[in-house]
Amino acid sequence: MSTSTTSAPPPGTQDPPPARAAPRRRTRKAARPGWRRTLRRDWQLYSLAVLPLLFFLVFRYLPMIGNVIAFRRFEPGGSIFGEQWVGLRYVRMFLTDPTFWQVFRNTLWLGGLTLVFCFPIPIVLALLLNEVRRRSLKRFVQSVSYLPHFLSIVIVAGITMQMLATDGPVNHALGWFGHEPIRFIQEPEWFRTIYVGSEIWQTAGWGTILYLAALTTVHEDLYEAARIDGANRWQQIWHVTLPGIRPTMITLLILNIGTFMAVGFEKVLLLYNPLTYPKADVISTYVYRTGVESNSFSYAAAIGLFEAVIGLVLIFSANQLSRRTVGTSLW
Repeated sequence: MSTSTTSAPPPGTQDPPPARAAPRRRTRKAARPGWRRTLRRDWQLYSLAVLPLLFFLVFRYLPMIGNVIAFRRFEPGGSIFGEQWVGLRYVRMFLTDPTFWQVFRNTLWLGGLTLVFCFPIPIVLALLLNEVRRRSLKRFVQSVSYLPHFLSIVIVAGITMQMLATDGPVNHALGWFGHEPIRFIQEPEWFRTIYVGSEIWQTAGWGTILYLAALTTVHEDLYEAARIDGANRWQQIWHVTLPGIRPTMITLLILNIGTFMAVGFEKVLLLYNPLTYPKADVISTYVYRTGVESNSFSYAAAIGLFEAVIGLVLIFSANQLSRRTVGTSLW
């Protein structure tokens, strides 16, 4: 009885087993959570923004409606939106008023001096503090320089006036050298120096906080590479430190330019007097005297609107210029 045997194919010639078809995956786009779901999930965090938003709504945005009286005649006791449409009458009034242009020049002078001196000094102070290696000395300098920021403007103005009074410590020191007492507060030529000096004393220390925080983001490897290339401390500051904090510098510069026209109203109001009006009177104090003291609310609103428009143009121009030249901008 014969049996038939099937010969097996030689190795290497077998057909490969059929490959399993890969399971078909559903490529479904992940759905983004809606704003309602996000609000329910993070409502505690969003609730923290309620009070700041209400503050800006009530004290910043709603008062903008009152700018309409710059184009309407407002009479005390009448409608809050004015009694009669007068168009650009009040705008033409302050554009032809020589007192306004004197005030405008004073604002430019004080704003420019404040920007030139008060903006770079916190940067210099932060760079110097960053080089201090003794932590006790660094903390002492920081505490002393931060302290004036926590004083109210009334106290700062009072200290300034007491120091510079005719019988104050500064004139006593000048008397030791045989100098006659100087009436700093009454002489218009001294007002800009007094204002800028007190502003530096009050804000320089506090302004260093942001720059010191920005300095912590500069990587230590960059300093190590600069030292290997033979750079000294000044070259490291110029080529490593300053480029590292440049975005912070540009952001604060744009914000300072935006408030260029809004020179410190409270401090000017507390430091100036009728004798120093020719050099000390600025747009904000002129608006206060015109609107509150003289009851010319429509005229004051027109001047205030003009100041706001200039500030808006300045901040947009500074932001655009910074974006094109440096590559860093606020928005």
